[in-house]
Amino acid sequence: MKKQYDKPLSPEELAALPDAAIDTSDIPPLDRTFWNNARVVMPGQGKRQLTVRFDGDMLDWFKAQGKGYQTRMNAVLRSYYEAHKS
Repeated sequence: MKKQYDKPLSPEELAALPDAAIDTSDIPPLDRTFWNNARVVMPGQGKRQLTVRFDGDMLDWFKAQGKGYQTRMNAVLRSYYEAHKS
């Protein structure tokens, strides 16, 4: 892959890039099959409270699924973590 930039871009510079200028070739595709085969793994004990910010539309979608939306959000994050930890 060729290096396009001499230094890392700031968040503002990244946001200004058109989608076509962003190289996503190193990201594997996640199609509908992935999500159809995904399973929710409920986490064990040991949760800690913290303050975190999520995009509004994503939070609204999880809340619309009903009671337990925070647990489901945790399960999705855990699934990602388990798939990517060394």
